[in-house]
Amino acid sequence: MNGVLNLDKPAGISSAAAVGRVKRLLPRGTKIGHAGTLDPFATGVLLLLIGKATKLCESLMDQPKQYETTIKFGETTATDDCDSPAMPTPGCREVSIDEIKRLLPGFVGEISQRPPDFSAMKINGRRAYDLARRGNAVKLSPRPVRIDSLEILSYAWPLLQLRIDCGRGTYIRSLARDIGAQLGVGGHLTQLRRTRVGDFYIASAVPLATLTADLLNERLVSFPATV
Repeated sequence: MNGVLNLDKPAGISSAAAVGRVKRLLPRGTKIGHAGTLDPFATGVLLLLIGKATKLCESLMDQPKQYETTIKFGETTATDDCDSPAMPTPGCREVSIDEIKRLLPGFVGEISQRPPDFSAMKINGRRAYDLARRGNAVKLSPRPVRIDSLEILSYAWPLLQLRIDCGRGTYIRSLARDIGAQLGVGGHLTQLRRTRVGDFYIASAVPLATLTADLLNERLVSFPATV
């Protein structure tokens, strides 16, 4: 069995846990991995690589990605998402849609972005989130990422919904943090859904809750077709 499965990951589980659940549907000894981690609170396209398709990991991770997300202004969190307590921004004011529209073009193109403190980036061989959870100071250096487009889907203070097209390594949590910081009101993610990786779209993704061994076989994109 070789191929790519376009899985719709639910919220509340890690990407590794999703892989583990699908692994139980495969013949014993079958290789399986994924291309591009989604945070536990995030949902959407998670590409599972089965058998010889595990060789496609790097090429698939290099594919452009699309997300739909909700940013909440007026408060921040340690994790830059909804998985840690919110801290209201002192003296916060409501910002207008025109202020947001003027700001967003500065985040499009090749930009410098600092990963979240609670991320899988390594510092001296240790994951940043492990250090942050132990209360250690985390100092991650900014790095270049590519954002192709930012589209406002809706806005009603304090919630901004965006559609984001971007390249590999972009942290949407960092984008929310930085947009809120530049507006002077703070911000963090309350929702994140990946809607595309390369030619794999959310419309054709299989929800984990409905996945069976037969459906897996039916929806597997064959290995030769993916190279």
